[in-house]
Amino acid sequence: MYHKDTNIGILGDGGWGTTLALVLAGKGYSVSLWGAFPDYVEEIRRKRENVKFLPGFKIPENVRPVSDLSDLCRECHTIILAVPSQYMRGVLQKLKKEKIGNKPLVSVTKGIEVKTLKVMSQVVKEELGKTRFCVVSGPTIAREVALKMPVAASVASSDRKLAAQVRELFATDYFYLFESDDVLGVEIGGSVKNVVAIASGIAEGLGLGSNMRAALFARGVAEMARLGVKMGARRETFMGLSGLGDLATTCLSPHSRNRWLGEEIGKGRKLEQILKETQMVVEGVETARSAVALAKKYKVSMSISQAVYDILFRGQEPRKAITAVMQCASHRELD
Repeated sequence: MYHKDTNIGILGDGGWGTTLALVLAGKGYSVSLWGAFPDYVEEIRRKRENVKFLPGFKIPENVRPVSDLSDLCRECHTIILAVPSQYMRGVLQKLKKEKIGNKPLVSVTKGIEVKTLKVMSQVVKEELGKTRFCVVSGPTIAREVALKMPVAASVASSDRKLAAQVRELFATDYFYLFESDDVLGVEIGGSVKNVVAIASGIAEGLGLGSNMRAALFARGVAEMARLGVKMGARRETFMGLSGLGDLATTCLSPHSRNRWLGEEIGKGRKLEQILKETQMVVEGVETARSAVALAKKYKVSMSISQAVYDILFRGQEPRKAITAVMQCASHRELD
């Protein structure tokens, strides 16, 4: 399906979108990397480096930074959606005006739209109707992938043929994808794990020790699965790469933005102050709002997400909120 002269379009010039551009360019594909801000796109083109979001990596000549969405849609064979979750709908509304036909769409965005409580596959369906769609998600720290360190993730689609084609598109000797048909489960895991990672970071910043972080990790997997099953996903998905695997990386990696934000909160800093220091989107912040709202909607217990929400948006004292998580949980471990 994919030949070396195939052009791949990536919507979103953040760290992950740029990293995937490097992966695909390294395989010989032509890549169009779209950014929403023309001046910064021009800076990337001129410097051949994404200084803001992926500094230290040269962008090869077969990656073409663009700010014209029409140009990208006209040229590309496959469109990768790598914009932050809260901006996805706006970008899709622009995309809807273009003649994309039956081009495959690959979402690599991890988040839940706050206003509608929808994951990205649902947002795509609302805006674009029926499409050839899949989602790629898992333990994928951008910098490690850019350094060509080994990584494995999930590719999920109701279209098995498309999942296999996308797996081959990304396959390298360091990048591996495993197929799934549980799109919702993969998206819920990839989204809610960011909230749990903030909680883990808070515990780290407070100096609560490895035992507490391990408890948050284990209960976090249960929390993701509890919500996912209620929404129609399969429990076993949350034991895989896009659930437990992604949670592990996001809680443990020093390059995790969500864990970093949590650590700063644990050290006593305010959310607004922390967010001013980074130009990157920390998805777990808004997902905390979505997770708490979904817990209420589906009547499930999500004590970790609630604690993070209370700390970030209600001024709850971090130590009190995090240590109370275990007391709020069910006494039955598998509930």
